[in-house]
Amino acid sequence: MGYLEMEDHESHAGEGLAILEDRVSSFEGLVAWQTARDLVRITYAVFRKSPAAHDFGLRDQAQRAAVSVMTNLAEGFERMHVGEKLQYYNVARASCGEVRSLSYVMLDMGYMSPEEHEIMRSRTIDTGRLISGLIRVTRGRTDHL
Repeated sequence: MGYLEMEDHESHAGEGLAILEDRVSSFEGLVAWQTARDLVRITYAVFRKSPAAHDFGLRDQAQRAAVSVMTNLAEGFERMHVGEKLQYYNVARASCGEVRSLSYVMLDMGYMSPEEHEIMRSRTIDTGRLISGLIRVTRGRTDHL
């Protein structure tokens, strides 16, 4: 299935309670991680097609940035100290911005259609918003310590 077909999901950005770590037993339960996983699928799908498949530099950077979002969310979730959690969540959010910026390069180079770009762009925005919510909730914990 192409990523255009699989990306007809609704936005999860409004699901505030679903991002609370206290209500989730593993990082796989975080909606932010789930949308980051979608972002990885979308990013890899772009580079399965020519000519993008042959742009090794852009491919490696975009794929690593997308994977960074997902893995930093997982690693942050598994950390015990709030400060460490926030550090990893902030890296994940920054990597989301990197993927969004690189999506414009992919669009400008003709590696994706405007419709495909909009799917990737909106997924990075949704994921970034979810991560921002996760950061807010995690920061709130330090206010109660």
